[in-house]
Amino acid sequence: MNDDLIFAIIALLFGIYFARMWMSDLRDWQKGKPHPKALPGSTPTTWRAVWIAVAGSLVILGIETLGEYALGISEEQKDIAVILLVPMIMAAFVEELIFRGFLVVGNRGKAALWGSILFFSVLFALAHSHLWSYQVQTEGGNRIFEWHFTVKAFWSAGMVFLLSVWLYAARFLKSNPHRSLLPCMAGHLAKNLGVFVIKLAQGHVSGWL
Repeated sequence: MNDDLIFAIIALLFGIYFARMWMSDLRDWQKGKPHPKALPGSTPTTWRAVWIAVAGSLVILGIETLGEYALGISEEQKDIAVILLVPMIMAAFVEELIFRGFLVVGNRGKAALWGSILFFSVLFALAHSHLWSYQVQTEGGNRIFEWHFTVKAFWSAGMVFLLSVWLYAARFLKSNPHRSLLPCMAGHLAKNLGVFVIKLAQGHVSGWL
């Protein structure tokens, strides 16, 4: 079976599983009976907070895209298959639950909050393999880990870091009083869908699988 298809199926199953749990916790909150062990950010928010998060994410996407053209690296991006749109959509939920949900220190003052935001945003950038690659098995039977110190690698990783900081900020907006993850998920989803559309327009979507 195609590796991209396997990855898409796994991402879909994980996404559906945690989305059902999160939505159940949100409904409990809305009924006035919040679950004591509810998933982070399973609370309602305002449309204003959602649109602010989406707008900021699209601005970052615009900066990233224009920067690639200005630096002459737009053709260095990877081709993807249409099926990878599935994990890109699921990532908007699962990654937000992990990073903007669990991995943040929001109750120990502003210094601790911003320190955790910056630290986990670095981890978020490193979790996206722009700066590195890992091959499980080569023709010689070896495992290889490589760092990529190129302009494209640093630019892409930097934009992921910036997106992460923005999505953390979106969770703590004044217009998001219950610290819902909905603005973060919406912003992340808008960014990922925008990336797919741009890749499609540039000819970097190679087929269904």
